[in-house]
Amino acid sequence: MERYDLVYQLYDDYDTETLREYQAFVDVFPAVDSRVALEHWQGANEELEHRKNEIRSDFASGETFAEVASRANRDQAFTALDLEAKYGRAVNVLVLDVDETLRSAGSTDNEIPRDTLHELTEFHEAGVPIVICTGQTLENVKGFAIQGLGSEIVHSGELSIVYEAGTGVFTPGHGADTKQLLYEELDDEIRDVFDDVRSRVLPEAPEDLRRGCHLQGNEFNVTMKPNYETGSTKARETIDTALVYLIDLLADAVGTALESNDDGNGTAVLDDETVVDWTRAFYADQDPEIRGVLESEGAYPDLEPDAVPDTLADVLERIDVAYYEADAAEIGSLELNKVVGVERALDVLDVDDPFSLVMGDSKSDLRVMQWVDETDAGIAAAPEHASQDTLEHVLETDELVFDRGKSVDILRTVYALNRLARLD
Repeated sequence: MERYDLVYQLYDDYDTETLREYQAFVDVFPAVDSRVALEHWQGANEELEHRKNEIRSDFASGETFAEVASRANRDQAFTALDLEAKYGRAVNVLVLDVDETLRSAGSTDNEIPRDTLHELTEFHEAGVPIVICTGQTLENVKGFAIQGLGSEIVHSGELSIVYEAGTGVFTPGHGADTKQLLYEELDDEIRDVFDDVRSRVLPEAPEDLRRGCHLQGNEFNVTMKPNYETGSTKARETIDTALVYLIDLLADAVGTALESNDDGNGTAVLDDETVVDWTRAFYADQDPEIRGVLESEGAYPDLEPDAVPDTLADVLERIDVAYYEADAAEIGSLELNKVVGVERALDVLDVDDPFSLVMGDSKSDLRVMQWVDETDAGIAAAPEHASQDTLEHVLETDELVFDRGKSVDILRTVYALNRLARLD
């Protein structure tokens, strides 16, 4: 009997919904010092095993189908079958964004749900390395990773943290490769620009902006965050203003660097106002969201981006300006994006033939998704509220879109994929 027919039989002939309810209860039941509660858990566990045993005895690959039915619903199981038929292999590494992916403000109280954490633990126990790939600082990520997954997993040597969108990689338990500061590999010209912007970004900000923003405690990237609730009207107004300010400050820092490196070929003839206008035009052309903010703030220049002088464009093409609506305005190095960080993490984890699940919501995650697609190195998933380009990419590949706060649905699909792939 073909595998699809077996899965139809599994979900048609057995009460898999109740089976999953027992599995979920057994998996996430909190540790309590109560004899009554313990007896209740033991009873549920016995019933779970009874129901699994029925499936085990009725299918040639009964263990596989019992585990699939206990964790994945019908749609997830058939999606897993489609993925297995298309790619013919299991996922051997997870590459996961955090904010608005594993957890979502307003839906999961900004904490990673317990069922998601449990599924991640299951993958770890199955020997699948985890790469947490985020724009957050290392200390923030370490804190919630240890709290959610436990110190044993974080320091197991099978988990890596790509932080600040790829400026550093932290992989505990790997000696000299445990912490890699990738930004130290950049040349002095770019590092000087970032040092200049960082030293001036708050002291020189207008008073209203200085009161409304704070600087995220990054090691390298310069990220302005609102002092208001993310997503609120005040946060949006503040970040829109911050974006224009940050672009102009970057323009000044790059202009200063170009003047100091002037070789007599005309770089220095660009005055401060001209450099600002060219820089605004350059980044408006790179990102329609940035252009929209510049236009709404009355800061969009009447200039053709193709005419930006090569000496200026050569530097700006190495620096990323990122806008996250009502959340953050940021500059980072395009030479140190999440792809670079993930590649370094996979090298340290010794994953030499990756087939990864990449989950994320932003343009920085999209770069990783495109990389694994171009290199046949994985699949991509995104929440329904992801950025438009990210969502379009996911829909054009395997349509792995999940509801806000429900990253566990994709993890269960991939769990089923990995189980079914073992049957080959």
